[in-house]
Amino acid sequence: MTPPVALVLRALGLGDFMTGLPALKLLRSALPEHRVMLAAGAHFLPLIPLIDSIDELRPSRELAPLRHIRQSLDVAVDLHGKGPTSRQLLAALQPARLIGFGDQSAGLIGPVWRPDEHEVRRWIRLIATSFPSLGSTPEVAGCVARPDVAVEHDLTVLHPGAAYPSRRWPLERFAYVGRALANAGHDVVVTGTAGEADSARWLARQTGARLRIDAPLPELFGLVAASRLVISGDTGIAHVAFNYRIPSVTLYGPVSPGAWGPPSDFRHQALFHGDGRGDPHGRDVDPALLRVSCDEVLDAVWRISSDHNRIDDRTSA
Repeated sequence: MTPPVALVLRALGLGDFMTGLPALKLLRSALPEHRVMLAAGAHFLPLIPLIDSIDELRPSRELAPLRHIRQSLDVAVDLHGKGPTSRQLLAALQPARLIGFGDQSAGLIGPVWRPDEHEVRRWIRLIATSFPSLGSTPEVAGCVARPDVAVEHDLTVLHPGAAYPSRRWPLERFAYVGRALANAGHDVVVTGTAGEADSARWLARQTGARLRIDAPLPELFGLVAASRLVISGDTGIAHVAFNYRIPSVTLYGPVSPGAWGPPSDFRHQALFHGDGRGDPHGRDVDPALLRVSCDEVLDAVWRISSDHNRIDDRTSA
């Protein structure tokens, strides 16, 4: 007998993909007999075998029509947002049940959207409210299994890039931190997407670090899972570190870690000096992000360092 199908829409970036996984894990608990399909970017396909909560990925672009999905749907879940556009895309598929946040102005029924709620907790609440008999809340860690790929171990990952300039800490400061870590014995690698190649190469030259550009997702996840430490801005690779409980230092500016930050764990240090009201899509570095100093980052590294060897001999940057 063909199992009933539950479709989840979350065709967004890596950070969004990762923060939606605990809700998908809860959905799997609620619908153990269903086939769970995720409508998301095709580049996530290699990760699906590593995620128990997803049976199938249907490649989809953000807010694009879902005409390629022709199965009869028992449940459809809007994990994209609270607006009418994403809801209408799912409604067009005529599911037996459609789950999403309420929006009175658009005539949408569902739980109340809380703008200041943490992204992970928001989507967990949507599923928990829709299936009240569920028990424990899933953790962020462990949603994606460790890929079976050959990678080097115990590297310190510097990831200077982010989707928008407002979330990019200055490269010169990353260089300062990278040199200090290398002098303290860290084996540093700089990562980045193809679009971030020039910045990543410059940083690698300044720090003497290794360079890994545009790694396939399984390789990137394997690299993070085997790493010693991840230092980045508020971007997807930080959430990969959270998933594998790898020590991390994440630098926040326009958006508060109260909305996108790590789970409460001493291994994850979130540095933030703002009010969370900046523009995450801005063209200039957010002033709050500029308030994060190099020495503050290095002190955070020391706090979570397994060998407790303090990094000294600092110079201004």
